[in-house]
Amino acid sequence: MNSTWFRRFTTASGDGPRLVCFPHAGGSATAFKDLAHRLPANFDVVCVQYPGRQDRYAEEPFTALAPLVEAVAEELTRELAADPGRPYALFGHSMGALVAFETARLLARGELPGPERLFLSGRGGPETDSVAYALFDDADVLADVRRLGGTDQAMLEDPDLLELVLPALRADYKALGTYGWRGGEPLAVAVTALTGDSDPMTTVEDAHTWRAYTTGDFEVKVFSGGHFYLFDHLDGVAAAVTEGLLTQAAVS
Repeated sequence: MNSTWFRRFTTASGDGPRLVCFPHAGGSATAFKDLAHRLPANFDVVCVQYPGRQDRYAEEPFTALAPLVEAVAEELTRELAADPGRPYALFGHSMGALVAFETARLLARGELPGPERLFLSGRGGPETDSVAYALFDDADVLADVRRLGGTDQAMLEDPDLLELVLPALRADYKALGTYGWRGGEPLAVAVTALTGDSDPMTTVEDAHTWRAYTTGDFEVKVFSGGHFYLFDHLDGVAAAVTEGLLTQAAVS
């Protein structure tokens, strides 16, 4: 993919499925670099790079979810059309789960086949989050990031690095805060919901709420750990993704 929206950290060695990964609030495509290396060599792992971070730092980040989803779906549709025979799935963590879900809904209205499966991690369905993120100031955003943990904590203690990551964080929290579920028919796609058993943001019960948003097969995978459990369970998450995609391929 030559689009500025996508990054690859591995080279697919065959015609295996494509996995499109959507990062968390404040996150970048590199959040999925290690997971990409744990997946089968024939998987085409494509990681979404939102504007306003890393090599897209000079670009204005989106402050609303709908235009972000529209932009991703447009770019993804163009790339999928260039290789229409390869099955694909979407994986999103935290905010990325919501972006992946809404992207799948938008793709379902197009002419190309939809994804084989959604992997929705670290977040419940679109109606489960009642936090007033839109009212958060910078101190609130940073306090929430510290509460959730993750691998970027060192950045929060470095003023120079903090200056680089704060605009994207601020924009992503505003996008989450202004999002509202407007209803719609459930998707006809298999869904795997993944969560940590001690996530301070998402309970195991929240993960099960995704059941209402699809008529396809549904399962929940629970791992030990908090909101960023996946960084401690890369092999387990890779196994869940591989199992989900191979199972789906067998029934398609």
